Formats: sequence, structure tokens, C-alpha cells
Amino acid sequence: MTSPESVRRVQADSPWEETIGFARAVAAGDRVLVAGTMPLVGGVLQGEGDPYEQTLAAFRNALDALRKFDLGVESVIRTRMYLTHARDVDEVGRAHKELFDAVRPAATLVVVSGFVDSRVLVEVEVEAFRGALAS
Repeated sequence: MTSPESVRRVQADSPWEETIGFARAVAAGDRVLVAGTMPLVGGVLQGEGDPYEQTLAAFRNALDALRKFDLGVESVIRTRMYLTHARDVDEVGRAHKELFDAVRPAATLVVVSGFVDSRVLVEVEVEAFRGALAS
């Protein structure tokens, strides 16, 4: 069982982390969980209207959070993709394959009714395994 002392949290620049009260990523034991991540950089939406570019930007943000635990794409064991339009599945899938083809994480893709920012087409989550790296 993981003790509270062995749980580590990191923040990012999401405007909702403080107002909602969550961490961008949490490491507990061998797992690192990255919260739902949008394609925002410095509060600016990346790839407006482009599901492929938004997916790349959102996953890059999630992978940046993993780097704070000295982990990279090779540590990813699960991804989740939430998108607002079924028509975007191919473009979201193309971006996912580009980033994760070599590691082949378990993946879930779900169509949702929308996000807090209506310009956002994609939000992602990532889970990673640190194995012997856990401290």
C-alpha cells in the first residue's frame, strides 16, 4: 500500500488546477497518473480547429508532466482520448500512433459532448509505470 509520504504531485499552468483543486500529475508507487490535459500552452489554445494538432499538443503537455518524474514516452502504459466529434477519430488516432506506436499503450477513445472551452476538440490522459524507479 502507498503511504501519503510516497505520493508526489506536480502542477502545470492549467487555469483550472487552482480553481478546481487538482494536480497535473500524481506519482504513487510505481504509477504516475496525468490528469485530463488540453492543448493549451501558456493559456493559448494550440491547433484551433485541427484535431490532429490539438492531440499532439495535448499529449506533449501530458508528456511534459511525466518528464517532471524523469519519465518519457517509453513509460506510458495507458492513454485516454476524449474528443467532441466522431469525425475526428482518424486524425486523433494518427497523432496517437505518431507518438506512441513504438510503445503501444492500452488506449481508450471516447466521444464526449464537450469541454469547458468549446474550441477544444481533444483532451487526453496518460498513465505511466516507473517500475524500479519508484522511490
